[in-house]
Amino acid sequence: MAGNRTAVVVGVGASDGLGAALARRFAHEGLDVVIVGRSEDRLRAVAANTGGRGRRVRPFVADATKEGDVTALFSSIRPGSLELVVYNVGSNAMVPSLDISKALFSRMWRQNALGGFLVGREAIRSMLPRGSGTLLYTGATASVRARPPFLAFASAKAALRAVAQGYAREFGPQGIHVAHVVIDGVIRGDYAQSNFPDFVAAKGDDGLLELDDIAQTYWTLHTQPRSAWTHELDLRPFKEDF
Repeated sequence: MAGNRTAVVVGVGASDGLGAALARRFAHEGLDVVIVGRSEDRLRAVAANTGGRGRRVRPFVADATKEGDVTALFSSIRPGSLELVVYNVGSNAMVPSLDISKALFSRMWRQNALGGFLVGREAIRSMLPRGSGTLLYTGATASVRARPPFLAFASAKAALRAVAQGYAREFGPQGIHVAHVVIDGVIRGDYAQSNFPDFVAAKGDDGLLELDDIAQTYWTLHTQPRSAWTHELDLRPFKEDF
């Protein structure tokens, strides 16, 4: 890719979703952005509506749980340009604990812990030669609290949190800022509106996390001075109980 600064957002789907909002913010800040997901059509739709300051937004179709896809992704980025990577992959499933299948439990683990490990490993390998870079992970309430019917999701998100902690402790002293963001609430976007519109309506004004506000926090993490890095923070609407 052209340019001297590159961001990668892994886990981009709907145009009105967090991955797309992050891509828009990073492009606005002057970075070239690689958006990664499994649906080429969705990626192209996001890319067509994203850009800023003449920077490029490039779709890359990949499955974050497949090692070959992840290594190909980072091999496609110009050496020395990688500045920021966000791992935003993960789907939820409401299933009573005794009804969780081995396949579902394994899929949750692969999407969160395994994918987060693979992307983080390749991102850090790319960043270490320049001695700087930011690696951000999107977590959830379930990252720190398991409750039914989200046992499979919680175990996977807790494992992703452990991956982030391990990378932060090992590579922070080498200049790589690794942070984990706990999204403690519902995001206003396509997913919530499509799956539980009544809940969205009941929350009213300021009752949901706004996409651009979350993206602002991710950018703030990236621009923090090295003497005062945050490893973990949680985000919720001011109305949210916790």
